[in-house]
Amino acid sequence: MLKNILETINLKTSAEDRKRFDQVFSKLYSTYGESEDPWGLDLHKARTSMEYIWPIYTKYFKVRVFGKENVEDRPYMITSNHTGQIALDGMLISTAFAMEIGKPRILRAMVERFFTGLPFVGTWAAQGGAVLGDRQNCEKLLERNQSVLVFPEGVRGVSKSTKDFYKVQSFTRGFFRIALSSGAPILPIAVVGAEEVFPYVYQAKSIAKKLGLPALPISANYLPLPSPIDIYIGEPYMPPKHLNADSSDKDIDLHIFEIESIIQKMTNEGLKKRRKFWANAR
Repeated sequence: MLKNILETINLKTSAEDRKRFDQVFSKLYSTYGESEDPWGLDLHKARTSMEYIWPIYTKYFKVRVFGKENVEDRPYMITSNHTGQIALDGMLISTAFAMEIGKPRILRAMVERFFTGLPFVGTWAAQGGAVLGDRQNCEKLLERNQSVLVFPEGVRGVSKSTKDFYKVQSFTRGFFRIALSSGAPILPIAVVGAEEVFPYVYQAKSIAKKLGLPALPISANYLPLPSPIDIYIGEPYMPPKHLNADSSDKDIDLHIFEIESIIQKMTNEGLKKRRKFWANAR
């Protein structure tokens, strides 16, 4: 069904694209091996999913990636703002790192527990690399030299009303403590353009709370609009060696605030260069 919809709106995968997928995934197979992944990653199914994701990435959202030179061949704690009401940002960042940045890699995106339980979507995300975002999973993945994608704003990042678009929400501390224990550098990411996918939104927080939902967006549209999206990759932030995972909140909060500020600054700079929404109409 999805294939038919994409072909109807001229988002088909070309023969040239398929050749590129074969080249990229042959490298991924050699990197990650063919053995069963404890968290459900299935490279063969991820390769099939890319047939549908890539034309959305390149033709619908027309994603641009800046700062590729900041990514080395090593594991990272990739830390991004969360934006756009639904987890499109995670899918697009993961696609960028698999298809566009140096040595291809599968990012292990940390997702909320409610997301892993969603019918079909939870399984599909796990096959593409997503993992329940708890400390143990994150640490084990970094020990295996895999890069982890985290959104320290959590649900608060995506569940913003229009008036708060592009305002980075305060970060939780867990990601930084894990970076300290693993020694993995933190790679800051700013995503610009995803808020316009749902441009007019009101978050009915009181109703969501009564229903036991993480968020309840009331939007002018529920089909994602084709807003052009830019991904900015900053310079790595090295965890300070004089701190460790058991350091006080006061000691690590200064660093967390600095990372928040870096991502907010990258976001603000990206907004100045943001393409007009109707750029995708051409």
